[in-house]
Amino acid sequence: MTQTPWAATVLTLFPEMFPGPLGLSLSGKALNSGLWSLKTVNIRDFAADKHNTVDDTPFGGGPGMVMRPDVVDAALASVEDQPGPVLYLSPRGEVFDQAMAADLAAGGGVTLLCGRYEGIDQRVLDKREIREVSLGDFVLSGGELAAMALLDASLRLLPGYMGAEASLEEESFSEGLLEYPHFTRPATWDGLDVPEVLLSGHHENIKAWRLAEAERTTRTRRPDLWTRYRAGKGSGEVRSGGVRMSAS
Repeated sequence: MTQTPWAATVLTLFPEMFPGPLGLSLSGKALNSGLWSLKTVNIRDFAADKHNTVDDTPFGGGPGMVMRPDVVDAALASVEDQPGPVLYLSPRGEVFDQAMAADLAAGGGVTLLCGRYEGIDQRVLDKREIREVSLGDFVLSGGELAAMALLDASLRLLPGYMGAEASLEEESFSEGLLEYPHFTRPATWDGLDVPEVLLSGHHENIKAWRLAEAERTTRTRRPDLWTRYRAGKGSGEVRSGGVRMSAS
């Protein structure tokens, strides 16, 4: 039985930016093998005038331009048959995290709306009840790079995407912790030694060391995640932690 590809749909003024890095490495191999599909929609194609105008000055004054609701709405109407939720990449949105990536990967796909200029007229977002998502507390020139990051985080959770499925379980945020440090050959390099426990072959001791290191790193570098992790352990529920990487 042929598996239905996980469908990524991207609405953008710059479709030539895709697949970009998503066409390389594991995501590129998965795209070529049919594990996921990519559909790009040029929002400018839905402009109604001879100049293909997609933006206009904001009501109330202020700098910059705003993407018109009629143009964006027409573009969205053209992909209503695509599976999964519609997300607008916006610095005002809820912060994207590993749990959201897992939810998206478990579904049939996602439609990503990439804004430019000062953003998109609020009315089309309200009309279509579009969920706004941010990758962190800073602003990019547009939503395309944020869309790529969101897709990469979600795609790698698809069954069959990665050869070593077990590695997903030990990555940062999978259990609410940052990942432990990694080492490889040579065992001694530039006067620095690999921790002895990793050379012992004692799997339980290695597991305990890795957990302790993950907890130490999270406690010192991300006290917000540490607090959440400790609260989860106390309640018996440890939820995937949130990663804040970028925005727009």
